[in-house]
Amino acid sequence: MRGENRSNPRTRMSRKLRVRPSDGDAEHFEEFPISANISKRGVYFQMFLQSYQKGMRLFVTYPFTFANDPMKSEYIAEVVRVDQLPDGKFGVAIQLLTTI
Repeated sequence: MRGENRSNPRTRMSRKLRVRPSDGDAEHFEEFPISANISKRGVYFQMFLQSYQKGMRLFVTYPFTFANDPMKSEYIAEVVRVDQLPDGKFGVAIQLLTTI
């Protein structure tokens, strides 16, 4: 059994995110996944495409409602885990590092 590494508890919450790579050398993509669960410093979501790799840096807008929403927060985040799920999806765990 895998040990628990989280320092903050997770809560099931569905909120839309905007996710883009922050590395200029990475292939550009822009996705709008829905969070499966969140914590104070992290978000977990599922995708059908495998665009993510452990250690990858991202720009994340969370929560994302519309482009000019004054209440949105933008972060630099890092992918800390990618899970292959039985339904063909990939689970992506990201750590929110800092606001921008």
